[in-house]
Amino acid sequence: MKNEIPIYDISSFTGFRKEDIIVSRFGPYSKTHQHLHYAHRHSFYHIVLFTEGAGHHSIDFENFEVKPWQIYFMIPGQVHSWSFTGAVDGYVINFSSNYFQSFLLLTDYLQKFSFFSGVVRDSVLEVPEDCRQAIGGIFEELLIAGNQSKRFSDDYIRILLLKMFIMLSDLVTEKPGAYVTSYNYTLLKNFQQLIERNFAELRLPKAYAELLYITPNHLNALCNDLLGMPAGEVIRNRVVLEAKRLLVNLDLPISEISLQLNFNDNSYFTKFFKKYVGQTPEEFRKHTLKK
Repeated sequence: MKNEIPIYDISSFTGFRKEDIIVSRFGPYSKTHQHLHYAHRHSFYHIVLFTEGAGHHSIDFENFEVKPWQIYFMIPGQVHSWSFTGAVDGYVINFSSNYFQSFLLLTDYLQKFSFFSGVVRDSVLEVPEDCRQAIGGIFEELLIAGNQSKRFSDDYIRILLLKMFIMLSDLVTEKPGAYVTSYNYTLLKNFQQLIERNFAELRLPKAYAELLYITPNHLNALCNDLLGMPAGEVIRNRVVLEAKRLLVNLDLPISEISLQLNFNDNSYFTKFFKKYVGQTPEEFRKHTLKK
């Protein structure tokens, strides 16, 4: 087990390459990149559809049983690892963060799909039997298009991807009353982006509400309605996730992690972590690295 979680760039991988995208069958991809079975991060979007095989997959420390016709969506920065039982196959797609930016007017278009939210429980889908031929067909079309040099093949690949995302979004069960107005969608995304930039320094909903020019009550109501949790919990979850990611790096003393996350002292960090994870940082580190 390596002491650090490596971060891989899209240039590290094999498969057809066009305009910051790689598509490959998963069997050869997995055999070629054995190091990906250990915990790592990507700097790009990562999609895997399994058509055969079994095992386990961990995304941001949540574990899933690998099954045929299960599709995983991962966003840049997430920590994940594989553990397979026997041979596996399917398809894998890697594309850069700015892959669609020159193609779509809305630069944050992908964020409209719940499976690209970074919320792990929303990023794993089971493809129903009556949709499998259509979804598998799109992956096959992607492999063919990637090996062509036609005038509009790059745009066609993007269109195929968007078609697949829209088809799969219809499989997602909407929460009752989860219709999001344009204003609330923008507000929630701005809140989440602010958390990404400031979670180590700003821990109170009031601070984020001020940056968003709304009241703390408004922010809490928004988070409760759309995420099913108060704003404070959204912030805490991000702090806890970063703590877990840092704890897997054995070269980082827990006291250093405490400082990086802006806790006053190591004791306070330990109490905070145990309250929300159920283990001390030391216990979490030991238990995670045993897996």
